[in-house]
Amino acid sequence: SFAAPILIGSFFGYVFGGNGSPSQEQGRLKVLVVNQEQGTVAQSIIEQLSKDKTLEVSESALDAARDSVRKGKVPVAIVIPPQFGERATQALFTPTSKPQVGILLDPSHQTEASMVKGMLTGAVMQAVSKEAFTGTGGKKFVKDALEGIPSSTGLTPQEKITLTDLLKGVDQFNKSVSNSNQQGKQTGGITIPFETTDEKLTARAGVEYNGYAHSFAGMAIQFMLFMGIDVGIGLLLLRQRGLWRRFRAAPLSKFTLLGSRALSAMLIGMLILFVVFSFARIVFGVRIEGSMLGLIGVCAAFSLMTAAYGLLIAALGKTPEAARGLSVLATLLLVMLSGAWVPSFLFPRWLQNFTRILPTRWAMDGLDGMIWRGLPLSEAIAPIAVLLLSTAIFGWIALWRFRWEAE
Repeated sequence: SFAAPILIGSFFGYVFGGNGSPSQEQGRLKVLVVNQEQGTVAQSIIEQLSKDKTLEVSESALDAARDSVRKGKVPVAIVIPPQFGERATQALFTPTSKPQVGILLDPSHQTEASMVKGMLTGAVMQAVSKEAFTGTGGKKFVKDALEGIPSSTGLTPQEKITLTDLLKGVDQFNKSVSNSNQQGKQTGGITIPFETTDEKLTARAGVEYNGYAHSFAGMAIQFMLFMGIDVGIGLLLLRQRGLWRRFRAAPLSKFTLLGSRALSAMLIGMLILFVVFSFARIVFGVRIEGSMLGLIGVCAAFSLMTAAYGLLIAALGKTPEAARGLSVLATLLLVMLSGAWVPSFLFPRWLQNFTRILPTRWAMDGLDGMIWRGLPLSEAIAPIAVLLLSTAIFGWIALWRFRWEAE
């Protein structure tokens, strides 16, 4: 009653900024940039994004970036096309097609993608406007455009006059900027229009992202852990009623007693997952786009881990009442840190690194990978291994702390 609201409230307050202390190390969102231009404008864009304290920017090849986003390792990748700076400068002054920046995004991280696109807009506008007004390419374009306006057939006479006046003003501005730069003064630019094209990377081309797949995976993990709590509390109640003392008089080892409970809990867990994902398939059209064998392996490993989690609660708990409250608190924290509730990029960096050892995060990644990301069986090996390792640790502690009678 007291610990749960205090700790969970403290957790969310810390994640979302706390008291605003500048010493808190905020989490950084990983973003890949595919630089196909290799020009001054592209480099300026990358530098501007890298300066943002909320982003961790790295350059990558196109295929590698696409693979990282598809596997969920990086939520967003930016693709700067060839000749972007030149085309953007032309789009500022002439009625030509606007340059397009590609956005490769993980559809389960729409919030992060929107944030990156907003930051990208500022970086592109600053870099391109600076090039258009003070860069070598911009000056050359203004000169060429002024010479070509009289012979242009795509402009009306009035538009030619207006555009000529505009470009002459730009030319005067360039001269003014050059004089200011020679005197050590810095000047800014103006904004320009540009477009982005989103590409949501799912299992394969033509397969739309189904948001129910991610939400059902997250809720399945949460309520499976609640089932594990029921297993642990049930064992504590049996011990409290003296049933374990009767078992002790029988030729039963504690391994047999706990192992049978774990196996039954695992079977129940597999049944729960089967019913949950069958409902999602029938009602909301959630399809298994990845390896079916991999999905079964992740579900079996997580069900076994949940059973061991219940045994751990029974081994460490003294009374059913106290054990229930603390185990609910632990379960909620495990689910929150898995990324099922809150985007993990909001976590401080140390907390993001800490979540890598949590079985719930690996279970979430494994289910997403096998259900809607369309990943092969090989990508399920790591989540299964971590879940089985967690099972072994929980089971060993349960056997070590096992007591036949209540203290």
